[in-house]
Amino acid sequence: MNATPDRYTVIGNPIAHSKSPEIHARFAAQTGQNLVYERILAPLDGFERTVQDLIREGVRGSNVTVPFKLEAYALADSLTERAKAAGAVNTLSFENGAITGDNTDGIGLVNDIVRNAGVVLAGRKVLLLGAGGAVRGVLLPILEQHPAELVIANRTVEKADELAAQFAGHGSVSSSGFASLKQPFDIIINGTSASLADDLPPLDPAIFGNASFAYDMMYGKAPTVFMRFAQKHGARARDGLGMLVEQAAESFRIWRGVLPDTAPVYADLRAKLQAE
Repeated sequence: MNATPDRYTVIGNPIAHSKSPEIHARFAAQTGQNLVYERILAPLDGFERTVQDLIREGVRGSNVTVPFKLEAYALADSLTERAKAAGAVNTLSFENGAITGDNTDGIGLVNDIVRNAGVVLAGRKVLLLGAGGAVRGVLLPILEQHPAELVIANRTVEKADELAAQFAGHGSVSSSGFASLKQPFDIIINGTSASLADDLPPLDPAIFGNASFAYDMMYGKAPTVFMRFAQKHGARARDGLGMLVEQAAESFRIWRGVLPDTAPVYADLRAKLQAE
């Protein structure tokens, strides 16, 4: 093992709240990888300059969070297929002066639903709420699980229409407004930002059934308003903390070639969240 650890970072603005350094430190200790992982606050007008400075300093890779995922996409010299589909990048790898962009949000979501929650996406009716960057980032990995049907619903139906058309070649995808949703779905995923404001999309309770699984990409100490609404109407619900850990694990695998065990890291983060 080299005496000098490899450096990785997460870049954002704001960034002080990021749990990524804690997560990656746990992954590194668990897998015996010699690395350090730091938070980097980039000026709102200085993302590219920040990345170039990090490359000059010998940093091996960076995660990218709000509001720089689109700039990371534009800055990358090459993009993975899932990054191209997402139109955004949350994982940068630096090698021989070149920047490779990837997006691990979607596989993080899928792994948390399928592996951790034990919910099968294949052959199921899936409803995806929202049509912004968070939803775009997870569409391809969800469709690669071969759901029977994927409906994208949004307040502005035209945005849902655009996404459905873009991803139509990858599976059975359609679009809808919220008001048109009257039938139950097997899996309902909230990709809107409503939970951040303790708000709820205008949903008919009929979309939930006793066998439904409701997933909110947001997370917090207490269940989100979306989760509470889903549970009230018979669904099982889960928040997005596992997605956070799983997308980090995929970034770690890209950089280090080893996939860490996410279960103990998730359990520790959940316990700390409850204690706050």
